[in-house]
Amino acid sequence: MTLLPLNIPAGVYRNGTELQSAGRWYDVNLVRWTQGIMQPVGGWQRRGSFTLTGKCRGVITWKSNANQRYGAFGTSSKLYAMTPSTALVDITPTGFTAGSDDATTGGGYGIQNYGAGYYGTPRPDSGTITPATTWSLDTWGEYLVGCSTSDGKLYEWQLDFTTPTKAAAITNAPTGCQGLLVTAERSLFALGAGGNPRKVQWSDLEDNTIWTPASTNLAGSQILQTSGKILCGKRVRGQNLILTDIDAHVASYSGQPFVYQFEIAGRACGAASANCVAVLDNMAVWMGNNGFHVYDGYVKPLPCDVYDYVFNDINVQQASKVYAVNNSDNNEVWWLYPSSQSNENDRYVAWNYVENTWTFGAMARTAGTDRGVFRNPIMVGTNGYAYDQEVGFNYDGASPYAESGPVQIGNGDNIMYVNELIPDEGNQGEVTATFTTRYYPNGSETSYGPYSLTNPTPVRFNGRQIKMRVTTSATPSDWRVGIQRLNAVPGGRR
Repeated sequence: MTLLPLNIPAGVYRNGTELQSAGRWYDVNLVRWTQGIMQPVGGWQRRGSFTLTGKCRGVITWKSNANQRYGAFGTSSKLYAMTPSTALVDITPTGFTAGSDDATTGGGYGIQNYGAGYYGTPRPDSGTITPATTWSLDTWGEYLVGCSTSDGKLYEWQLDFTTPTKAAAITNAPTGCQGLLVTAERSLFALGAGGNPRKVQWSDLEDNTIWTPASTNLAGSQILQTSGKILCGKRVRGQNLILTDIDAHVASYSGQPFVYQFEIAGRACGAASANCVAVLDNMAVWMGNNGFHVYDGYVKPLPCDVYDYVFNDINVQQASKVYAVNNSDNNEVWWLYPSSQSNENDRYVAWNYVENTWTFGAMARTAGTDRGVFRNPIMVGTNGYAYDQEVGFNYDGASPYAESGPVQIGNGDNIMYVNELIPDEGNQGEVTATFTTRYYPNGSETSYGPYSLTNPTPVRFNGRQIKMRVTTSATPSDWRVGIQRLNAVPGGRR
């Protein structure tokens, strides 16, 4: 008897052809690896009974000075605050300019030069994309501050649920902004201030109503040396990282006379969207237009084992909806994004930054935030509901699974006959296994199973290479799968 271990490394690899994923996991959904062991991601349950109006593109949670927990959700048309009891209050500013759930592209009559093409014929896509409306949310002490790309004003909300009081425009703050950022020194950065896509303007320290520079304050402004458009800013390692659509800059506090010093941190590393950045303990990571990037004092490309899968499948016209969520309990960053078959976020790709493994799956979420203030991460569905993530194992009918790339049986040039599977599970019977065999890399496939696993499990198939698919059983649970083994003997093709 020859026992062949299916010792497949942790994480998914999906670059190039299917055969190039030989001996690796190739197709997955709702599965992760922890300490090298495969397991399902946590499920979810609805938070509260509320439904958000418009697509949510901004989420933040925080605690007040009285240690009360709050949350806020920004959509294309509304700004909401969530009370500690999970009640929802509409704090949309008076006169707020609503935006669009979707990105739109240029084209049609009036585009391009006079005389180009035939009269009355729609012009081809000009390549100009108007992004979907997003929110930039932060806290000024215990107060909420925010800016919507459709409105461009900087707003503040002072935790008043009694009236309730609406968020109000910050006095003297610039308009026409792309977003905002509160620095560690308690200065408020207005990004893309005054409609200038390269301008950063900041308030006096500790006073977000003073914006005009004077000898008695530290307000000021800077125009970045870039041909790009500022998309977002984050606090990272005592600096302020500012990302445009083509490059990265850092702003460091230096005191008078310049207050903040700006320098370029990286080129050809622009952000895909205004919310595609996650900040970890000592670094920031983001999805770019054609790859992932890390900033830890220097901007570096982040190698991705599923690069081809993600960037050949993303809906580029709707990339402004990409949203990064730190899932710190599992040492992961998730990016929610729209696939090529959808105009709305329907997929995620996740990177485990401790074990350097990748995974992906299907999930209809538009925005989210990490746990910490609340017990679990919170994400918002495309249906307008808010969900507590990593709760139980309910997936609304979906089933976690993982399928390997081709695995050679024996040395790959002989046909092998397999008659037995020796499973390796945390608890016997929590998953099923299906095998697909081929004689040649591009040959026809034959499927066997699914097999309910016993120790051992009788099976019967032959081929030169196989794929194994592990699927959760009918009753979802917190299963574990290790190294399965096959009893294989040399055989013939029958």
